[in-house]
Amino acid sequence: MDLVNFKVGNKYVAFDILDILLTERYNSDLTNIPSPDNSFLGVKDFMDIPTPVFDLGIIMNNCSTKETNEALFEKFRSFEHEHIDWLNALENSIKNDLPFNHAINPKQTEFMKWKDSFDVDNEDLQSILERFEEPFQNLFAVLTPALNHKKNVEIQPALDDINRVRATYATQINRLFDSAKEQVEQSYKPIIVFTTKDGRTPYIGLLVDKVEDSVTINNNEIKSLNELMNTGFELNEVTKKMLRGMVKIGNAHSLIINPTAIFRPEIAESA
Repeated sequence: MDLVNFKVGNKYVAFDILDILLTERYNSDLTNIPSPDNSFLGVKDFMDIPTPVFDLGIIMNNCSTKETNEALFEKFRSFEHEHIDWLNALENSIKNDLPFNHAINPKQTEFMKWKDSFDVDNEDLQSILERFEEPFQNLFAVLTPALNHKKNVEIQPALDDINRVRATYATQINRLFDSAKEQVEQSYKPIIVFTTKDGRTPYIGLLVDKVEDSVTINNNEIKSLNELMNTGFELNEVTKKMLRGMVKIGNAHSLIINPTAIFRPEIAESA
């Protein structure tokens, strides 16, 4: 069996190549039609045939990748001021002889705790996140000297240290947050997979994140639905209906999808 493997959120899905008519970049140019189905994106006039398009991310993950990326973007926005607030608090402590009750090492910050637990599958974003370590360590290195200056009533040297790291390491951290947000925005370039039942006309379109690869497998490599259920693999009813099985491709497992079973023909044809 020849399969085309796609990424959808944190999952991999594969289609029999015979079920695929064509793929094209999604440009948000669909005709909107009211529908109670939140995975329904609209209709595309494809080969002069009105073809309903659905977000496979919502079907598979109950959340679109676009929404996930928007939430991640906002997460970075919420974190990007934390180190600035930390520096301002340190400066205020020095100037006004106040206790400093903030994090004393980077691992105590909300961002670094989140980063260390965040499971990222975007290599470019992973590389950016790894680059935060050094400037955060250098930023926090100012803490002990600054507090020692404060203890010795050496206010100006302490403020000079703070201004130095604000102009260097804090600025570097700001740029890394900008790069992380930009990567989140630019990495999402979804495509529509137009599926077919007869090899000639479109059936439905399915929005996926990106094409991964094409592979040829033997039928004995496919784990059946019963095998998955027997190992404790939990599937909702919608997924059970459209799942042909699961196969290992590279280092990941991919769900083999029967697109004609995702929606009843009368629903797709009336959309």
